[in-house]
Amino acid sequence: MLRYAVIFLILALVAGALNMGGVAAVSINIAYVLFVVFLILLVVHFVTGRGRGSRL
Repeated sequence: MLRYAVIFLILALVAGALNMGGVAAVSINIAYVLFVVFLILLVVHFVTGRGRGSRL
C-alpha cells in the first residue's frame, strides 16, 4: 500500500511539472488517502502486537 502511495505521489509530481493541474490534484489526493490508511494499519498492527513473531 505504501508503494502505491509513492507511485501516485510521483505521478502527481510529474503531472505538476507538465502543467496538468487536474491530474496532479487527483493523484496527490489518492496518495494522501493511501498513506493515511497505511499509517492507521501500522498503528493498529503495533497496538495489537500481532505479527509473525508473536505467540498467543
